[in-house]
Amino acid sequence: MSLGWLSALLAGVFSAHVLQTLCFPYFWRDLLFLLKVLRYGARLELTKLTRSARTVLDRFVQQARRIPDKPFVVYEGRVHTYRDVELRSNRLANVFLDSVKLRKGDCVGLLMNNEPDFLCAWFGLAKVGCSVAFLNTNIRSKSLLHCFDCCGAKTLVVGSDLVEGLDGVLDVLLEDNIQVWAMGGPGGHPRVHTLLDKLDAASDQPVAAALRAAASLKSPTLYIFTSGTTGLPKAAVITHLQSLKAAAGFWAFGATEDDVMYIPLPLYHSAASLIGIGGTIELGASCVLKKKFSASQFWTDCRKHNVTVFQYIGELCRYLCNQPKTAGDQVHKVRMGVGNGLRQDVWREFQSRFGNIKMCEVYGSTEGNLCFMNHIGKIGTVGRSNFFYRLLFKYDLVKYDMVKDEAVKDPNGFCQRVEKGETGLLLSKVSALSPFFGYAGSKQLTEKKLMRNVFGKGDAYFNTGDLMAEDRDGFICFKDRVGDTFRWKGENVATTEVTETLGLVDFIQEVNVYGVEVQGHEGRAGMAAVILRAGMAFDGGKLFEHVTRDMPPYARPLFIRLQDVMEMTSTFKQQKFQLVHSGFNPSTTSDPLYVLDYQQQSYIPLTDGIYRSIQAGERKL
Repeated sequence: MSLGWLSALLAGVFSAHVLQTLCFPYFWRDLLFLLKVLRYGARLELTKLTRSARTVLDRFVQQARRIPDKPFVVYEGRVHTYRDVELRSNRLANVFLDSVKLRKGDCVGLLMNNEPDFLCAWFGLAKVGCSVAFLNTNIRSKSLLHCFDCCGAKTLVVGSDLVEGLDGVLDVLLEDNIQVWAMGGPGGHPRVHTLLDKLDAASDQPVAAALRAAASLKSPTLYIFTSGTTGLPKAAVITHLQSLKAAAGFWAFGATEDDVMYIPLPLYHSAASLIGIGGTIELGASCVLKKKFSASQFWTDCRKHNVTVFQYIGELCRYLCNQPKTAGDQVHKVRMGVGNGLRQDVWREFQSRFGNIKMCEVYGSTEGNLCFMNHIGKIGTVGRSNFFYRLLFKYDLVKYDMVKDEAVKDPNGFCQRVEKGETGLLLSKVSALSPFFGYAGSKQLTEKKLMRNVFGKGDAYFNTGDLMAEDRDGFICFKDRVGDTFRWKGENVATTEVTETLGLVDFIQEVNVYGVEVQGHEGRAGMAAVILRAGMAFDGGKLFEHVTRDMPPYARPLFIRLQDVMEMTSTFKQQKFQLVHSGFNPSTTSDPLYVLDYQQQSYIPLTDGIYRSIQAGERKL
């Protein structure tokens, strides 16, 4: 009898195992990953109940005491230990208090390239209780001034190598009573204060811990600027809570304190600062920081510093695949990459050529309230969802009309969910568990990013602006970006900002900016449909001079299309859909087309030959 029961039990267990394997193949991996994330989340929730919230900076100070002599940052061959960065940031904190006269609650703009002093300045400012606005080093005068208006910063800390770039805006900054401090010594710009000459005399003892103490995890600690449909950069509010969540990224994917991270992305972006540096601190690991990504030096650096984990954007991996093949392509210790935007073909080629490196895609915007993580590692997907995830994080994919550039509504005015496998606009419900902190300085911009009364009266959803599809197994794929923003060279390009800049050219009457796909390239290249003023001719040289002077390289339109009439939607918005799909092929477009040419320093006619060379990857863009 007992043998019969035992046999039946074993048969039942075996059948359940087979059924689970066939019908729910990712069940245990999903469950274990979710339990790991929930454990970290529970820790954050418990922190809220204590009087003093633990922040990423607190974690750094803790690690500096625990592992003071461990390398924290390796930069251009020099090792900076946790103690080194702790003491130098203490000195800077004392200078910020005594010489700069900063006080807790002040906001300070930080304009620096990747270097260890970026971290020391960041931590030093945080130690005196200041919030920090990370400024994109590519932005020009108008955008830079706008950034100060957004976050209310009255002090700018600038890298010594970027001081000369302030010449066109320094007068306005000083007139607005914004004090400018350079991370350099005497002998620099006469109207810019210097920090390094005051650093040697400053104490390396920590300032009062009460200055850095956070009253709440939901209080702002950073402002990170993101391009948007308004044209000028928007200051996304980054709270301590968001910083802590991002810092768990490496850990969630299985990284440990023994790993060495490679960070070639700019620190003013959330990926490098929040996930990269924050994740290194959370683990107590080490990182190799690059001033700028170099495809030719990447694997040499990885071998030299025993790198095991690297951060990427899809374009970065494509650059690596385009490098000449060598016998040492798989001679390295890299086991994992963490990033986003990796195309399927590049993903496969990367792993085939450089070894079975686990590529961990993360989806989420700087200001967003939703994150997907592809912990399974399935090629071509940005994340993974399941029954458990949906219980905690409410998101939906809704039908979207690309021609009208708006969500499709039912007769009652509510959005319509798409079927499994169909492409839809990704919306994330705003709730206590998934709050949206919005943008600094403008309630209007914050409200514009929300969709209300989506499925019922009174609900609110964060509009990601991204078109996604979720298959029947719960894997989520990125399809496209809607609205007035596209991505090129790893940067978001706001079409309205480009439009405003081009509109200043005397022979241009109207502009419609959009992104077009280019074979073999990630994202979309900038293209502008232009109507000329009556009686004026197109001047490629003048336009070239204008865009290279006033716009960062990634935002400059690569292609120009001359039109007689600008097509509009039924709601009087510029029509982009047909323009995007017609692209820049001169053989299928009757309108005159031009291409940006750096050698001739002009926009020159786009011929069939030039078009073929672009499609073949022979012409550098």
